Amino acid sequence: MIRLEKRPEPSRFWTAVTPVLAVLTTMIAGGVLFAMLGKDPLESIRTIFWDPLFNAQFADFARPQLLVKAGPLILIALGLSLGFRAGIWNIGAEGQYIAGAICGAGVALAFYPLDSWIVFPLMVLAGALGGWAWGMIPALLKIRFGTNEILVSLMLVYVAEQFLASMSLGLLRNPEGHGFPGSRNLQEYPAAANTEIIAGTGMHWGVMTAFLAVIAAYVLLNRHILGFHIRLAGQSPRAARFAGVSPPLLVAFCLGTSGALAGLAGLFEVAGPAGQISIDFNVGYGFTAIIVAFLGRLHPVGILLAGLLMALTYIGGELAQFMLGLPAAAIQAFQGMLLFFLLGFDVFSNYRVRRVTSEVA
Repeated sequence: MIRLEKRPEPSRFWTAVTPVLAVLTTMIAGGVLFAMLGKDPLESIRTIFWDPLFNAQFADFARPQLLVKAGPLILIALGLSLGFRAGIWNIGAEGQYIAGAICGAGVALAFYPLDSWIVFPLMVLAGALGGWAWGMIPALLKIRFGTNEILVSLMLVYVAEQFLASMSLGLLRNPEGHGFPGSRNLQEYPAAANTEIIAGTGMHWGVMTAFLAVIAAYVLLNRHILGFHIRLAGQSPRAARFAGVSPPLLVAFCLGTSGALAGLAGLFEVAGPAGQISIDFNVGYGFTAIIVAFLGRLHPVGILLAGLLMALTYIGGELAQFMLGLPAAAIQAFQGMLLFFLLGFDVFSNYRVRRVTSEVA
């Protein structure tokens, strides 16, 4: 017989190799999936992971898009990782992403057509505050009434989506859009456009903010007393209480910060690649960032690398749909396999396999 025996402390070896094993296993399982769909598995995997970076036919377009896709994933995943480390589970980053986009775009449209440098900083502030406010709803309900932040934050995603549809059809609708849903195109409003800092690289202000957030998160978790409180609360809640950690303040900080970072991601997206508030503005970054956070082992540098990898699957997946005719649902399933195998292999970080021999009397 075989049984799992809990380790005294998590295995450093398995913690390090689990993401690599998860990626390799996902490639194998994804290849089987693509073969079942009648596609060449090796060609499909090559198209997703190799061609966007090294095929000269696609690389000039795909490489800048790697940063564009990775920016919001890294920002959102960093915020989520703070809560996850403390045992606070924010599953509603998608709603906070939408709230930040609506608030930031609302500020831009309120100032339209003013051409002033002050517009974009105000949009950034509004985006962060919008995401923060949406994240504080489950925080305050948990602090005051002890509600489950997982359910509340998740349900608020659907509220945010309805709010997004309402804004697209109502208050923020383009008055010159002939009745079609959607706001003005912010890329055509110079004061509000999130343009590339270096042309042709994909490096816009959202990507720059994501890189700065990685540094800030690393310093917070490793050099600040608050980071120690976050780690202690996740590892031993009882010890955290004896150390003077305030659970309500920790809940408010983690959910508020993750909401603010998700809101910033939404703002930079609506002012840049997306360009406008529309009914289908959100594309699931808030949920995909959960995979990025765990694939990066809840570590800022790991999240940076995981965000780039997940962005590569987005770009390569779109390329595979175009070149090989793979369905979008297959690409989404492929991305979901990453989390499935990551959690599966993660068992070995906390448990060791023991062979048990039964004695016969």
